[in-house]
Amino acid sequence: MTAIEQYLIDTYRASQHGTPMPPPPGRDDLAVLRSLRTAAQFEAAVEGAPTTHPWRHALTRLFVHGTRTC
Repeated sequence: MTAIEQYLIDTYRASQHGTPMPPPPGRDDLAVLRSLRTAAQFEAAVEGAPTTHPWRHALTRLFVHGTRTC
């Protein structure tokens, strides 16, 4: 059963029982990814590591600061 089929069954069941409709599939996907990224950045900050992705940190160091040392 696909997510859309399950969503349709859940909305039908909710309308029959008078309960709130479920959220459509995929509505909160970006919010979940953002919260995971924020949690990873927080853990990196607590550990004292750079809070950005290693490649992004290296490119920033290379192009903004002009240094090539790690």
